[in-house]
Amino acid sequence: MDPQAPKKRGRKPKPKEDKKDEPKMKESTTTKRTAHQHAVDDKYTHWKSLVPVLYDWLANHNLVWPSLSCRWGPQLEQATYKNRQRLYLSEQTDGSVPNTLVIANCEVVKPRVAAAEHISQFNEEARSPFVKKHKTIIHPGEVNRIRELPQNTKIVATHTDSPDVLIWDVEAQPNRHAVLGATNSRPDLILTGHQDNAEFALAMCPTEPYVLSGGKDKSVVLWSIQDHITSSATDPATAKSAGSSGSIIKQSPKPGDGNDKAADGPSVGPRGIYNGHEDTVEDVTFCPSRSSVALVMTHALYYGMLELAQAQSLRSADNSVRMFDRRNLTSNGVGSPINKFEGHSAAVLCVQWSPDKSSVFGSSAEDGLLNIWDYEKVGKKVEQGPRTTNYPAGLFFQHAGHRDKVVDFHWNASDPWTVVSVSDDCDSTGGGGTLQIWRMSDLIYRPQDEVLAELEKFKAHFDERIDVAKLHVSSP
Repeated sequence: MDPQAPKKRGRKPKPKEDKKDEPKMKESTTTKRTAHQHAVDDKYTHWKSLVPVLYDWLANHNLVWPSLSCRWGPQLEQATYKNRQRLYLSEQTDGSVPNTLVIANCEVVKPRVAAAEHISQFNEEARSPFVKKHKTIIHPGEVNRIRELPQNTKIVATHTDSPDVLIWDVEAQPNRHAVLGATNSRPDLILTGHQDNAEFALAMCPTEPYVLSGGKDKSVVLWSIQDHITSSATDPATAKSAGSSGSIIKQSPKPGDGNDKAADGPSVGPRGIYNGHEDTVEDVTFCPSRSSVALVMTHALYYGMLELAQAQSLRSADNSVRMFDRRNLTSNGVGSPINKFEGHSAAVLCVQWSPDKSSVFGSSAEDGLLNIWDYEKVGKKVEQGPRTTNYPAGLFFQHAGHRDKVVDFHWNASDPWTVVSVSDDCDSTGGGGTLQIWRMSDLIYRPQDEVLAELEKFKAHFDERIDVAKLHVSSP
């Protein structure tokens, strides 16, 4: 195995043990595992007891197979108490059945609808009634990354253990049964250009139908799929009418059914290839305000960047998240961080800016935590209660519902402050991992004066009820 190869984020095969030391190793490993599991269980039990206080809504979904990526799709329907929305996730199997890209329907409960006593009463080993599988695409290889096209979220790109990027029109793709021996689904488009595997670094441009990818060949590759999609792909008015009757990606004629291998799909070459890195490019993203600007991360430093306005956020090998100001970077991209966010005890795997507040971003890590930060809170004086705790600067919420590494998460742009997150905790859950959909209480992120004013109203109402009760008890 290449020592420079980037580590996989999902479940790893168990290492083979030396026969002569087997009893001693087993005893030592079992003891460590038991102690670790007790610590994890205690932490999880404490978190679950706080769910009714911390969350407005939470759904827990036990997965059949581990998942390396989860993304929100388009909103399908709005109702009185909940909305229905597409959800994309991957299934990383053991080979007994094919790997799949799953299109699910998710019922997202609206704010201040769920009863506090209901959201904490879930079975960790059960499927959630809020998540139902809608369609399965048999994927050629593991699905390491899923990214949706912002101009039309029915089109997604996937990364697997190959040099190609696969483009799918998920509504037009037929539903497949993932059974042993089943042929792969045919991608609607294949993006070629990498000279080695490209596994995790993948981004879609927020303003134009561009796709960006990085890989083991130490290069960043850019494609435009503008000429390969119909007008309905970028026009919301016509996109609704496209439905699932046909693909909104233009197809080139191919003989046969095209289901035998990914290579049967039409392919597109790169618009640009960018070199200069000395190791694997592990993550990439477009600048939200300028489609021609992209940020990358290399495996050598194990960092990633996210950018909003004039700020960038970076994850590094020392378990921290760092923020840079683009205006202070030199021409070769070197600069000192303006902020360092330290709240993880293991490698950070994913960072994302919130679509609901420009100063807020999330970070998930191998320590099982998903931290929510607000860089505007850094340096501000925070009034502590009687129990003073030294929280990391900028950290204002910590989602601790996962019991192992949180490999991916995604903010819901259609439902404010709602997050989907997925973890590889199959040993703890008796399944393939855990997918959670959650929304913190708005009392946590709203302005303090608003929250205090609302609580004062509740206090006045509560005091009034107490006075009425006292009067009722004291009356003859």
